[in-house]
Amino acid sequence: MDNKRIIVPLDVPDAGSALALASRLDPKLCRVKVGKELFVSAGPDVVLRLQERGLDVFLDLKFHDIPNTVAGACRAAARLGVWMMNVHASGGEAMLRAAREAVASVARPPLLIAVTILTSLSEDDLARVGYMGSMLENVERLARLARVCGLDGVVCSAQEAPMLRKATGDDFVLVTPGIRVAGDSANDQSRIVTPEQAVRLGADYLVVGRSITAARDPAAVLEAIRASIDEGAPA
Repeated sequence: MDNKRIIVPLDVPDAGSALALASRLDPKLCRVKVGKELFVSAGPDVVLRLQERGLDVFLDLKFHDIPNTVAGACRAAARLGVWMMNVHASGGEAMLRAAREAVASVARPPLLIAVTILTSLSEDDLARVGYMGSMLENVERLARLARVCGLDGVVCSAQEAPMLRKATGDDFVLVTPGIRVAGDSANDQSRIVTPEQAVRLGADYLVVGRSITAARDPAAVLEAIRASIDEGAPA
């Protein structure tokens, strides 16, 4: 079992803030996520600087465009040496296959995962944007598509993990945002669970944000979560 299952999002506006937060995290206990705000502000350099500090980086840019454009973006991202990156499954089969081929072209390919349905969306939100069927039906369909196209896994709610594990197999990576320590606010997430629940449901990696980054002692909270998920992991 991977001993670095926690991914801490560096959702801050500049490189200085990101590196300051990263300095309070133990690279042996977690990985970090670089999203759109930080990447647009600080560029590829912040990814390289985080990696120099021993941190594996999940580049969370959720590429979604025509196949050739996504392939070029994925190839450039993979060359940065990131541990994991993602695209939107709703970009379709041709786009997903182009992304897979582009990532495979580098010497050490990162994990390539797909976003199914954003965890901020509810059933009503899906209906309003024109999706047919239930949340679970759409998540399963997009996850199966990602699997067929050769991707390594998906981003999903931990609540969907049991269904996806059955649909896609044990070797398909499930990355779960919307993780909150018991008692924390849900904020902008609609489908949330605790770290212990996520592990029991079958999640491989947990994106734990505010519970760690807003804490007075992020390192202590990280260690406590790590201990709790180790205890709650299936035997």
